Amino acid sequence: MKKYLQKLGRAAYRASLYKVDTKIKNKVLLKFSYLLKKNASKILRQNNKDIKFAKIKNINKNLITRLEINKPKLDSIIKTIIEITKLKDPVGVILDKWQRPNGLRIKKISIPIGVIGVIYESRPNVTVDLSCLCFKSGNSVILKGGSEAFFTNQIFINLFRESLKAYKVDINYVQFINKKDRRIVKSLLKDMRNYIDVIIPRGGKNLVKTVKELCNVPVIGHLEGICHTFVDKNINSKMARDIVVNAKMRSVGICGATETLLIHKDCPKKKINFILNSLKFNGCLIYADNKARKIFNGNLKNATNKDWSTEYLDTKISVKIVQNVVEAVKHINKFGTMHTDSIITMNIESANYFVRSVKSSIVMHNTSTQFADGGELGFGGEVGISTNKLPPRGPVGLNQLVSYKYHVAGNGQIRK
Repeated sequence: MKKYLQKLGRAAYRASLYKVDTKIKNKVLLKFSYLLKKNASKILRQNNKDIKFAKIKNINKNLITRLEINKPKLDSIIKTIIEITKLKDPVGVILDKWQRPNGLRIKKISIPIGVIGVIYESRPNVTVDLSCLCFKSGNSVILKGGSEAFFTNQIFINLFRESLKAYKVDINYVQFINKKDRRIVKSLLKDMRNYIDVIIPRGGKNLVKTVKELCNVPVIGHLEGICHTFVDKNINSKMARDIVVNAKMRSVGICGATETLLIHKDCPKKKINFILNSLKFNGCLIYADNKARKIFNGNLKNATNKDWSTEYLDTKISVKIVQNVVEAVKHINKFGTMHTDSIITMNIESANYFVRSVKSSIVMHNTSTQFADGGELGFGGEVGISTNKLPPRGPVGLNQLVSYKYHVAGNGQIRK
């Protein structure tokens, strides 16, 4: 197993040394999008195999939803690839330049990271996003997808490598670990330091926790998405209702779904009931503190301390009444995971305090936390959301997959 991975690592390293012209990068990606469209029926058949096996193994229904590729999803994937071709190549960009008093001319220039390893679960669309974004940013990538998406991932990778071959680019820019043995993950994290420059985990809490504990190279990722929406006292009730319902219910299984709703104690009871009733009408189970249960004209589940730190990934939400925006921020900074948090308010001072004080990588005002997505923010897709305090933070897209170096030029200067 170790020898198998190191063979992949050596091939990935060699490929990363091969510099590809921007025009060729875009031609490869367009070829890939064409092949996906041409082979749509084959892709859907392979995906049906994965779904069939997933159901036999009684995999969680949310994971099966993530696993499924249908015609609209495939069309969306193809559209994303085309959008990536339109984005500026992030490699070789002069990020800054200046001249010192002694005449030295300095440039800060973007460069690829090198070899990226990615471990992920369920979502085969991630295979496409990662392959395209890593390739366009000049990085080679080694992908370890979940066994539940094996057949779909395999056909995606084969088609991408066919696109690379068509333009005489080293096909090992993108490699897929085709072994299902679970021990491969441990070996990937512990035995590949000489080949992999950074690991990106995309999956559930247990996967990310394992990666962060065992990995001996830098990790870009987040452990959980415990996201909050805070409803202030000064609100447009219809706007607040629409945002809250969307933030929770649009797609409950994504990391940007709101899991805790905080409400200002002076928000009118009528407006609170309007929001909570809308959640219940849409099938959401509400766990509320005593204050919220007294306000609501109906029955709510009793929230415990455990609920404030629970990522439900389900049609469930916890609700708490807070004194003001200051208490809301304290709650978020204590129980949140520095992912995405939003404030709904017409008070600009409250909004500014919230945006300035919440520690999260993505902070929102009067909009849904479900927009916590690289594609939605104009990144042309993402390899994940980073909640690290060090950069990159938030959606990790094309421009976050590069590092930089300094080019210093002189005309004979020596240091005294």
